[in-house]
Amino acid sequence: MQRALILGNATSVAKHDSLNGQKMLLAIALATDGVHPEGDPLLVFDNLGAGSGDIVLISSDGSYTGNVIIGTRTTPARWGVIGIVDPLKPRDVS
Repeated sequence: MQRALILGNATSVAKHDSLNGQKMLLAIALATDGVHPEGDPLLVFDNLGAGSGDIVLISSDGSYTGNVIIGTRTTPARWGVIGIVDPLKPRDVS
């Protein structure tokens, strides 16, 4: 599991049958500081409603992505959104 920034939507005209109708997003993993991008962009699948600019938790557990997000184990999908991080709100310190 790691934090990632959603860069935007992804589309494909040719894909595995199991991916028809699935929401695909382009994401980039964040370094341990939670701010700087790290690595190459990833194709992630989402059923939680994440969108461009959101910080999310992603998992490369193909079983979770297949069973929970896609709905079948016979899918090539690997990365899935498992949570959306709420933005930090300043606390009133007075």
